[in-house]
Amino acid sequence: MLIGLQYQLWVGPGSVEDNRRLQNEVVQQQSRVDQKIKRNQQLVNEVLELKQGASKVEQFAREELGMIKEGETFYLFTGSE
Repeated sequence: MLIGLQYQLWVGPGSVEDNRRLQNEVVQQQSRVDQKIKRNQQLVNEVLELKQGASKVEQFAREELGMIKEGETFYLFTGSE
């Protein structure tokens, strides 16, 4: 009986070696998850920059070039002296 228990402890399912292997897999998976989280945050930042960039381009076009959107009415106010 003692030999059977020792066998299960060192070789069988749930053994010490099996436990070490699973812990290593958990560490590897966590590393992959961390990399994916970092990449997702980079993509979110890129999307935000692109959205902000588009609004900055639109702002420049409106202010410097006098461009208007379809359906808008352009009013030009001149200073009176």
